[in-house]
Amino acid sequence: MERGSSKHGPRLDEVMAQEVQGHVQGAGAGARAQEWHEPEPAGEDQPEPTAVTAGRRGGAPAPLTADEVEQRSRFGRYLPMSALPGDRETLRRAAADFGAPDDVLAELDRLPDGREYQTVAQVWAALGHANEEQRW
Repeated sequence: MERGSSKHGPRLDEVMAQEVQGHVQGAGAGARAQEWHEPEPAGEDQPEPTAVTAGRRGGAPAPLTADEVEQRSRFGRYLPMSALPGDRETLRRAAADFGAPDDVLAELDRLPDGREYQTVAQVWAALGHANEEQRW
């Protein structure tokens, strides 16, 4: 037994299938069935999208580059929140327990002794690296 649509006929089924064909086949936003579905272009006084996104790669906060953000993120992955606040030895022990690679442990060994750190950003700054600027 063949089941058909009880709401409309085969011709309307074909029209509806044609409308979504671009999406089904992965053609993206340019495959709209009707012109009024197309996104409107930027107005005369509006910047082009490429001009807005042509800033810092990866959206890194000033004055950091995307690579520096990635380095700090990688470094912070091996410092559990339970180790903060903590001194050099506490942080190094916790990072070693988390399986930190040798370069991260070497960075932690460079920390000044006798000082307690509250956040990963404080540890990162104590190692001589930059953090983002606060705007507020």
